[in-house]
Amino acid sequence: SALPAYVKTVMDASGVPGLSVAVVYQDETVFAEGYGVRSLTTGEPVDRDTVFQLASVSKSVGATVIAREVGKGTVAWDTPVVTNLPGFALADPWVTQHVTIADLYTHRSGLYEHAGDELEDLGYDRADVLKRLRLTPLGAFRAEENYTNFGLTAAAESVAKAAGLDWAALSQRNLYQPLGMDSTSSRFDDFTASKNHAVGHVPLNGTWQVTSLQRQPDAQSPAGGVSSSAKDMAAWLKLVLAGGSFGGERIVAEDALTPAITAQFVSKPAHSADGRAGLTGYGFNVGTTPGGLPSISHSGAFALGTGTTFTMLPGQGLGIVVLTNGSPVGAAEAIAAQFIDLAQFGEPRQEWWKLANAMLAPLMAPVGELAGKPAPNDPTPAEPLAAYAGVYDNKYFGAAKVTVAGDHLELTVGPGAVVWPLSHWDGGVFTYRPYHENAPPGSIGKATFQGTSLVLELLDTHGLGTFTR
Repeated sequence: SALPAYVKTVMDASGVPGLSVAVVYQDETVFAEGYGVRSLTTGEPVDRDTVFQLASVSKSVGATVIAREVGKGTVAWDTPVVTNLPGFALADPWVTQHVTIADLYTHRSGLYEHAGDELEDLGYDRADVLKRLRLTPLGAFRAEENYTNFGLTAAAESVAKAAGLDWAALSQRNLYQPLGMDSTSSRFDDFTASKNHAVGHVPLNGTWQVTSLQRQPDAQSPAGGVSSSAKDMAAWLKLVLAGGSFGGERIVAEDALTPAITAQFVSKPAHSADGRAGLTGYGFNVGTTPGGLPSISHSGAFALGTGTTFTMLPGQGLGIVVLTNGSPVGAAEAIAAQFIDLAQFGEPRQEWWKLANAMLAPLMAPVGELAGKPAPNDPTPAEPLAAYAGVYDNKYFGAAKVTVAGDHLELTVGPGAVVWPLSHWDGGVFTYRPYHENAPPGSIGKATFQGTSLVLELLDTHGLGTFTR
């Protein structure tokens, strides 16, 4: 009774419209329930079979898909990605030849954090994003964690190539079909085709609303493209907790799965003697609970309307998964953490909702130097609009087209034909208001014209955002 009561508490506090929870213990599903609604527009209820987008929980699910291929001998965790994906390259030729599946599933390739995501936002497909990663600056190899969706996706693509299937089909064959996960898919079209799927919601001005832009993650499917239900995810929890067995049948070789769910890399070094380091396996976060129990976990977050998490205690055969159809506000994490506390101590040890909400708040903060700032009262006039019109080239992002549309400029960037009206700010500085997975509501980007150059602030974090006419 404590878990349903806390679910209600968190839903009331967060306002998240819909939520589904499953708990597995000693190879049994002991709890699987849905709460709230799939959509605030339709009011249809969530149940244990409602399909949610998993976001980055997909990484852990996908690592299980790869572990099965490792067990079969198709690949090893330390197989270089170029062995089976010869077109893949990073900026350093030596790293290109040596970066492995394990390196990319621990985010230690040297790619900067979220490299390639900005290309996906502009409409590039998976092949184009992976091809352009070689144009990004590369940090130290195997020295630190920089979380990347497309680095991990490249590793998964290499495994799929070795297996002779596309990633979604490999996932179906290796995992969803043998576990009876009939509502689970790594294809977005399957998610939207489900008659019982939850749509994303975002908080706007303090009120939850159905998102106007549904997250379509096929380009990075191995990293964020799985959709599933609480009932189906319970089957996956059982598989992992049983070391790769399910229903008495060996699905994944235990020695292939074990490296994925045990510490392989210090992802977040401690910065003080009394601090706690963050550890990661392959697609799984690995840690120790305050009660001294080994744990594995991962969360998923789409700013466009998904917050998910799971936590497992392998030594106890206990796992919980929480799926929500609201932007990441900490609701899923709070429920899972409260449950794990109750399981170990019989009472909560923290105010988990407040902690989780504060921790995840930055994910929904508007981006851009000018976000939330008033426009200048006496701006320097711009040149005649026609002076800025033209096509500006960029090796990484492709072309940016600036056109005059009546009394204002419009900016078009990338193959997705994303069009942003430009508003004059000051002198050669104009602003645009993007809205996509990496630009929450309220975000403002600067477009700065300097002679023959155009600098797009939100694409310039790593010095790649200068376009030349």
